[in-house]
Amino acid sequence: MTFAQRLTEVRVLLQRIAAEHSPAVLANSLGAEDMVLTDLIAELQLPIAVFSLDTGRLPAETYDLLDRLRERYPSLALQVFYPRSDALEAWVGLHGVNAFYKSVELRKSCCALRKVEPLSRALAGRQAWITGMRRAQSVTRSELAVSAYDDDHGLMKFNPLADWSEQEVWEYIRTRDVPYNALHDRHYPSIGCAPCTRAIAVGEDLRAGRWWWENPENKECGLHVRITQG
Repeated sequence: MTFAQRLTEVRVLLQRIAAEHSPAVLANSLGAEDMVLTDLIAELQLPIAVFSLDTGRLPAETYDLLDRLRERYPSLALQVFYPRSDALEAWVGLHGVNAFYKSVELRKSCCALRKVEPLSRALAGRQAWITGMRRAQSVTRSELAVSAYDDDHGLMKFNPLADWSEQEVWEYIRTRDVPYNALHDRHYPSIGCAPCTRAIAVGEDLRAGRWWWENPENKECGLHVRITQG
């Protein structure tokens, strides 16, 4: 399949989501893939909301992109969700501000406060959510489906770029002059919280810079891991 055909498929899918699963929302992590989807939603003038999660520990470059996104796409009315301050203050008071380095359990509990709980509020009342996840990003995403029902949140979840390559993502960004995080130019293909993200070396996995002190199979924050068992 050519890149043009893949792009057409994504446009058709986004239009179908808007028509059949309203209200739908794009979870924009401010990564390159999510900027592609944001640009497509704006281009097609689709009634799909867009939100981001501000964990309180994002890199300065990510906040810069947030401002540029608002300037480039004023009609999208981007909404930003934050952690609950009381829960975060209690966690830091109990464990310390950088406790996520101490164990996988503490790291995941930090992610739960800063990302997972705000996500639940962002998805409340929605019929579908859209992400920029791709199968090629990591071993934890190799079986990623383009669409699936999310039992935990009670709505459809769509990954329109699931079978896109990194080269296709950047072809779209360059062709359309889409704004992107400046850290991508410094060898940060995957960008999260500042203390949990580093640049990668040539040949490393695309998500090697995320929680680099952990094993690859643990490298998810909980946003895209099923909670319901069985």
